[in-house]
Amino acid sequence: MAEVRKARKEAAVAAAPVWSVDPRTGNPREQVADEATAEEVDSAVRRARAAGAGLADRTVRAALLRTAADLLDEAAEHVIEAADAETALGPVRLRGELARTTAQLRAFAGVVDEGAFLDIRIDHADATRTPPWPDLRRWKVPLGVVAVYSASNFPLAFSVPGGDTASALAAGCPVVVKAHPDHPGTSELCASVLRRAAARVGLDEDVLIVVHGFEAGVELVKHPLVSAAGFTGSIRGGRALFDAAAARPAPIPFYGELGSLNPVVITEAAAAERAEEIGAGLAGSMTLGAGQFCTKPGFVLAPAGAAGDSLLKTLTSAVSETEPGVMLDHRMRDAFVAGVRERAGLPGVDAPITPGAGGEHTVSAGFLTVPAELLTAEGGPHDLLLEECFGPVTVVARYASTDEIGAVLSRLPGNLTATLHLSDAEGAGTAPGAAELLAELVPLAGRVLVNGWPTGVAVAPAQQHGGPYPATTSTSTSVGATAIERWLRPVSYQSTPPALLPPELHDDNPLGLPRRVDDVPVR
Repeated sequence: MAEVRKARKEAAVAAAPVWSVDPRTGNPREQVADEATAEEVDSAVRRARAAGAGLADRTVRAALLRTAADLLDEAAEHVIEAADAETALGPVRLRGELARTTAQLRAFAGVVDEGAFLDIRIDHADATRTPPWPDLRRWKVPLGVVAVYSASNFPLAFSVPGGDTASALAAGCPVVVKAHPDHPGTSELCASVLRRAAARVGLDEDVLIVVHGFEAGVELVKHPLVSAAGFTGSIRGGRALFDAAAARPAPIPFYGELGSLNPVVITEAAAAERAEEIGAGLAGSMTLGAGQFCTKPGFVLAPAGAAGDSLLKTLTSAVSETEPGVMLDHRMRDAFVAGVRERAGLPGVDAPITPGAGGEHTVSAGFLTVPAELLTAEGGPHDLLLEECFGPVTVVARYASTDEIGAVLSRLPGNLTATLHLSDAEGAGTAPGAAELLAELVPLAGRVLVNGWPTGVAVAPAQQHGGPYPATTSTSTSVGATAIERWLRPVSYQSTPPALLPPELHDDNPLGLPRRVDDVPVR
């Protein structure tokens, strides 16, 4: 035992400091925290679990979410200043992201108030059925402690106060967040706001706890008291955590968003009809935020003829006017520069605007072109072009026939989005082929767009932000009201005396919740 205590003490002493770094210079700004040890992760999970009992009251949960939104709004200038210093995303972008973050907190408060997410179903006993039915009452209960892994590219909306945290708290689950190393100071600031909101509504502050460090993230997903995890990040990191979640003695659901190419198909008729509009729109979408959006259109199928030439002319002009940008950290910058260099070096690939290093700390936007026929066969070096390259670059594959479109689409992995640009006649159904192309895109993505661009994800009840692997590890969404479903599980009570039932399942519906009774919707 003495050796164990000595080892733990040494591990605690050796805990690495967590620094806030300025991505515009690569220089450390300040030490924010220390990486959490295994013992500290264990303590955080146990404290969160103990604090979670207070979340049983839905009224308190809704108040927590609204109070958190209000306090974040009050702290807006400090939050935006901290986030910009660590991400270089700029005050305008971050102000919009903060508005989205507080809006989704309030939206989940409304979901909690309404109560439909509980999916209450009551089937009374019926002896006339064959076989007879017992009395059954079903609803959904929170899973328990949720581990949230913050994203690098959204320091607010997909981080400590983001959608995973908001939906988990709305479901009644306490949260332990593994902060992203690119914005630890912002994470600590936002955590302090959310913990203050908890205290203000009478909850234990430990309904939300933040930990730092790579090993802390591994320990978190393996902890026996963690019941589910939400992740936004790379395929490599997400898959490692997904495998660890599945390999536990008691596996847990792991809701990971890993990577997405977000293909775009532009018909020849659409390019002929509005080449300038489509070219400018593509340039704006693929360079937005230095190409660091998870929904960036990273692969485009465009026609090889004159209409396609006009589109590329506009795209070239628009991209060439884009100023060099700062990526979230220098590791990502180096990976982007190396990735585009490797892709540009493939035979048959051209770079009308060469992407890459824009300066010592910046990157320049660009795009690559390749004949689509080079992507129709498996196993060649051009398969690299069908993998996401994080940053301001897209690949334009020029097709000679609709058969080439289908052949390339059949080789694409799962995506968050897929986009189709049509002419007016194709959109109106008076020209053939549009419905068939749309049908080919549906199996590839969770959100299919027509005549739009995928960057920008509305926090709406009908939103689906998730898609086939490797876009995500499940069919769930991480955006919108139904994101709450990830942190719940159904329970049925059979032939249970009324005095022992939760009030949500009583016949007189004392809480006024929407439900189905004997398969009839009741409000």
